[in-house]
Amino acid sequence: MALNLLDQFMSPTQLGVPLIAIALTLPWMLTPTPLTRYQNYRLMSLQSWFVKTFTHQLLMPLNKGGHKWAMLLASLMIFILTLNVLGLLPYTFTPTTQLSGNMGLAVPLWLATVIIGMRNQPTAALGHLLPEGTPVPLIPVLIINETIGLFIGPLARGVRLTCNLTAGHLLIQLISTATITPLPTMTTVAMLTATLLVLLTLLEIAVAVIQAYVFVLLLSLYLQENV
Repeated sequence: MALNLLDQFMSPTQLGVPLIAIALTLPWMLTPTPLTRYQNYRLMSLQSWFVKTFTHQLLMPLNKGGHKWAMLLASLMIFILTLNVLGLLPYTFTPTTQLSGNMGLAVPLWLATVIIGMRNQPTAALGHLLPEGTPVPLIPVLIINETIGLFIGPLARGVRLTCNLTAGHLLIQLISTATITPLPTMTTVAMLTATLLVLLTLLEIAVAVIQAYVFVLLLSLYLQENV
């Protein structure tokens, strides 16, 4: 039973061809594109409002140097959000439940912020490893501790996204099984678990949105420290 539950997180294949590539390109195909006419339709207007609001909120603490990342951060937010939400549909696959894929997004972007900080302001970037006024005996310990924390940052972002989505999908699978199994004999219990399943699905949609926002927000915090 446990093996069947975990099989939903395996990358699906068809005729030996992995379908994760289609799952990764699906958000870009579903994202509406602007029209050439002056007035756009409602869905495009809603998307434009969302991108403008999110970008304004995210880039408010950053200086002008960090505003160059606006398009990248907004695109990353929409990409991860779409993958998370589409993974809740039946007979679909969620690429963000794969730690390797999340680390492929987290590590290069984190490394880019670190490289920018070392290039533009190396003194301030290295100064984060040693707080001002540290006692001399604690200097080696704090430098090692801060260095480990610096390298653990992208790992924590990838693991957080993976674990939150994986836990939610497992709970939905377990509660849906607990809804279908007693349905012929205990209808009342099945209705109660079905209500719980609906509430959990709404919660998982909220988690999918929040985790996408947190992933990009942490990247902007790294950027704020190095720009």
